[in-house]
Amino acid sequence: MTARSVAAGDTLQLRYALRPRGGDDLISNFDDAEPETVTLGDGTLAPMLEQWLIDLVPGERHVFLLEPWQAFGDSQPELFQTLPKSDLPADMEFSVDQLVEFAMPNGQTLAGRILEIGDDAVKVDFNHPLADLFIEFEAEIVRIL
Repeated sequence: MTARSVAAGDTLQLRYALRPRGGDDLISNFDDAEPETVTLGDGTLAPMLEQWLIDLVPGERHVFLLEPWQAFGDSQPELFQTLPKSDLPADMEFSVDQLVEFAMPNGQTLAGRILEIGDDAVKVDFNHPLADLFIEFEAEIVRIL
């Protein structure tokens, strides 16, 4: 009997790692005692990563070498924003390259990386932190639940 392969919407026990190509792991659960349980499509994993899990069978380990457009995309110039300091919390301290979460009017948060700090404004990059990078996505489906 052939093992069933992963399909959209499946709940999986998954081990995975994410790293810039040739670099150190940014995220990895290969050394954790238990694999992570994820349901494809629930937002736990980015959709661009989930697509690489479709049709995998449990017990195989794969490394996907992704171009920026296959992973987190290219930087979009319109996502570089200059924000007046007067619009930000007065007690907020900034440093260049700091990752900061900003509260949106709808209650959600948006992460941005501080690029420049001026006297009256802060320049923030709201692109995904892994935009423009070639990515290695290593995955092993432990079990389909």
